[in-house]
Amino acid sequence: MTAVAAVPTSMKAIVQDSYGRPDQVLRLETIPVPVATGDEVVVRVHAASIHVGDLVSIQGEPVIARLATGLRKPRNRVPGTDIAGTVVAVGNAVTGIRTGDEVFGWCAGAFAEYVCAAEDHFVPKPAHLSFEQAAAVGVSASAALQLLRGRVRPGQKVLINGASGGLGSFAVQIAKALGAEVTAVCSTSNMGTVRSLGATHVIDYTTDDFTLGSERYDFILDNAANHSLSRTRRALTADGVLQSNNGTSGGRWFGTMSTVITTAIMSRLTRRQAGPSIKFPRREDSVALKSLIEAGAVTPLIDRTYPLPETARAVTYVGMGHARGTVVVTVDTTDRDKQETTS
Repeated sequence: MTAVAAVPTSMKAIVQDSYGRPDQVLRLETIPVPVATGDEVVVRVHAASIHVGDLVSIQGEPVIARLATGLRKPRNRVPGTDIAGTVVAVGNAVTGIRTGDEVFGWCAGAFAEYVCAAEDHFVPKPAHLSFEQAAAVGVSASAALQLLRGRVRPGQKVLINGASGGLGSFAVQIAKALGAEVTAVCSTSNMGTVRSLGATHVIDYTTDDFTLGSERYDFILDNAANHSLSRTRRALTADGVLQSNNGTSGGRWFGTMSTVITTAIMSRLTRRQAGPSIKFPRREDSVALKSLIEAGAVTPLIDRTYPLPETARAVTYVGMGHARGTVVVTVDTTDRDKQETTS
């Protein structure tokens, strides 16, 4: 545990007051540090990670997503969700976390020096992980766990389409930990990476089409949506199930809503198609992921890091769709040693 000095009243944070391109709407400002009340804790952020949902909430596209993020402007002025850091203050109803604890979890307003959220949003950071690695264990990892757990059983053949991205890189490892024989689909440059994550077989989508091959799979997690649902289901066994995981891209107004609707309809007509799935982070998932990490079954894959003032560049890079693993924003820690001393 770490002893922590007094919490300042102001902090640096990335803010936005309108929707648009990250380089046009995101800026670094000095704003008040949030105050913990009740069951809340304040965490000094050492690192935050980016997932595709952050890009959606910043750009406000597809427009239908604004029903959740704010119709005319972002409901949360500071974007970002996934963080790792040190607890610096706790509310009077907090019982399971103390100041000085190193934690990871989720919150609103992650792209800042300090965040505040309920204590059940955070769990202890695995001791051997850096803050950057721990910050990467966020929404993408939790979604991968929820999509696979309860569906994948030991000995099954599982295919992960879009295996090298933030969610896909966790899905490969989690499926392997669940006892599956994993086939990963990715580009040529990422084949070595997904093999290192535990994939038994790797398909280069630039040269081979898994939907036309002879191999059949018990479960397919499709993060890429580069084939129709019916074509992808061709690669299933007779009892296999396709879980489509694509609802954040597409047209400006409705994104892939048509695909989501089709998925919902098909899931009623055939048991080989799972319905659309909206996942939210949960404490029990963070605890389960922590156990997998400490057992050596899962290791966060980081593509690259950016300092907090360059968050717009980081989000833009994620939006290009070529990230290998997770992109992380590091918060300036030059004054950390002045504020914290190891007890």
